[in-house]
Amino acid sequence: MEFIIDTVNLEEIKDAVEHMPIVGVTSNPSIVKATSPQDFFGHMREVRKIIGKERSLHIQVISKDCETIIKEAHRILEEIDDQVYIKVPVSYEGVKAIKALKAEGVNVTATAVYDLMQAYMALAAGADYIAPYVNRIGNLGNDPFELIDNLQTRIVSDGYDCKILAASFKGVQQVRDAFNYGAEAITAPVAVLKQVFANPSIEKAVDDFNADWYAIYGEGKGILDL
Repeated sequence: MEFIIDTVNLEEIKDAVEHMPIVGVTSNPSIVKATSPQDFFGHMREVRKIIGKERSLHIQVISKDCETIIKEAHRILEEIDDQVYIKVPVSYEGVKAIKALKAEGVNVTATAVYDLMQAYMALAAGADYIAPYVNRIGNLGNDPFELIDNLQTRIVSDGYDCKILAASFKGVQQVRDAFNYGAEAITAPVAVLKQVFANPSIEKAVDDFNADWYAIYGEGKGILDL
């Protein structure tokens, strides 16, 4: 089970990595726009410094044709490092690019997945991660969790070395369901993951425990004061 965050905000990344079991960072042009760094590659190198080599970094290409996608991938790898996962939208040209990049041994995350057949194409092309857009699929009237379930069944039955990286979330329930239906990984905004801890019952439980402690040992006398 992998928790990945969908942001390039350096302070958000630092905070999330310090507090939660985060194993990677994903980005796309829209995510980058939210922070709008002047020096894109310099900024992404800073992201890598924060998360280290032990966590995954996923950076998306922007071109639509295979030849330029591959050139962009090479530039990203040169500017950052060769461990970056290149995010490639699963279009007709994108699948061609995924095949070519995997032939070179490049890490690839297949993204912008809305349909099971799209996912199957990316799977057969050799993608390391496949990212179905949970909320967006649901907004189109389709079932993203059925897609995840069917895709995971295919991965297991055919022995593919690939992980489902569910993306596009608006709430914790969607994240929970993605994991429960078979996604090995999710990428979500930090704010969505923080919603896990927004339950007022958590704070009340802690307050009640503290009240019982101080009732025994005296107000303001904690464990370190014993």
